[in-house]
Amino acid sequence: MDNTPKYLKIAVLTRVAKYTYEGSLAEHAQEIPYQMIPGPLPTFRCCIYKEREIIRERFAAACGHSLPGQLDDKVLGVLPAACEGCPISRFRVTDNCQNCLAHKCREACRFGAITITAKGAYIDPKKCKECGQCAAACPYNAISDTLRPCVRACPVRAIGKDEYQRSAIDYGRCISCGACMKACPFGAITDRSRIIDVIEAIKSGVPVIAVFAPAIEGHFGTATVGMLKSALKKLGFSDAVEVSLGADAVASHEAHELKEAVQGGRKMTSSCCPAFVEMIEKHFPALKANVSTTVSPMTAVARYVRSRSPGAKVVFIGPCVAKKLEITKVKDTADYVLTFEELDAMFHAKGIDAEEAAEDTQDGSLAGKGFAQSGGVAGAVEKVLKEENFQAPVSCARCSGAKECKKALAILKAGRLAENFVEGMACEGGCIAGPAGVETLRNIKRNRARLLAKADGRTVTENVTELHSFAGVKMT
Repeated sequence: MDNTPKYLKIAVLTRVAKYTYEGSLAEHAQEIPYQMIPGPLPTFRCCIYKEREIIRERFAAACGHSLPGQLDDKVLGVLPAACEGCPISRFRVTDNCQNCLAHKCREACRFGAITITAKGAYIDPKKCKECGQCAAACPYNAISDTLRPCVRACPVRAIGKDEYQRSAIDYGRCISCGACMKACPFGAITDRSRIIDVIEAIKSGVPVIAVFAPAIEGHFGTATVGMLKSALKKLGFSDAVEVSLGADAVASHEAHELKEAVQGGRKMTSSCCPAFVEMIEKHFPALKANVSTTVSPMTAVARYVRSRSPGAKVVFIGPCVAKKLEITKVKDTADYVLTFEELDAMFHAKGIDAEEAAEDTQDGSLAGKGFAQSGGVAGAVEKVLKEENFQAPVSCARCSGAKECKKALAILKAGRLAENFVEGMACEGGCIAGPAGVETLRNIKRNRARLLAKADGRTVTENVTELHSFAGVKMT
């Protein structure tokens, strides 16, 4: 059995989706850990009992339940049984220690945590404050920095430890970007799923419309957006629409908003990435007024779809877990959010291969599809301004990844940002690199390049004027 964290996650989601479609989830719930871990020998952890407990915790998250320590309205949570593989002490002395006479590591430590033994230096974990001065001072690089991957990946220092030394999320700092989830090699951090609610809505007979992110091309092999639309309808969705359709309207609306900001001598940031917006709200609150009031393409398309199909449920599908936070904060947007992992599980549950589905139409323009990659939003906004012959000088800071976003926001806060507009994307490379994707970034880029080369080359969507009215104020 493939024991990679992503496989295990999708495997659990697949069973939940399959039994929910069949209406037999309750009667199979207790069987799932034993179906996946039949035993008697373990395959990926110390024993089958621990493995089954991890599956039970994954099942809870797949059913939308809170994990221990997870707040009811939060997206990410820690799987306690899975979070035991990381070292407790961050800095450790390795065999490279030469037991030198200078003892530079000891001299650098301000907390008395280092002693010199016959075998070399020793770091007392109870005294160590993890400042890193000893590692920097060692002339032999003999002190390793084994910072937990989730801690290292988190751009806002939202990962700490609980009383049992397991990872814990500080929700007061967390921006739901999913970097920790993506970085953990044990899959010990996961997102809460609404896959059951979506399938039950489909089964209820109410029209359920899927709106999928521009990042989808490349995540499901060589399946075109037309094929994916057909595959989504096979899952029971009454219709499927590209969110890149709304990206055109958002670019137009945001460009007009940027015009006003530039003319008024103000700086503006994009508002498409919910993790970037959350970073501003929690860590740079003084910059809230700089955030564009234009809604995300997801919300623009959800409003548009709902205006045409009153009473329909709208499900956004993308690689982003922060979108699950966005729908709790923005009114009149999508009803549910599914990730590509969850969509993949639904395809598996119903035996659907998107690459073999019939071709359907394309909705969005190439510029709209470009929103999925770093620089795409800024590029689309600049294109609109150029087409409208806006004369005032406009320059854009393109931030690829949360670290670049933080740096740009700090400069903006200090009043030293040269650019007029900040495009912020929490994932390096853009949405295509979202934490809940189903392909490697290398494969995504390769597949995507081929698909976009064959895509309809339209430069603007027919509905952009109508959609423009749905791209306005967020109504939070």
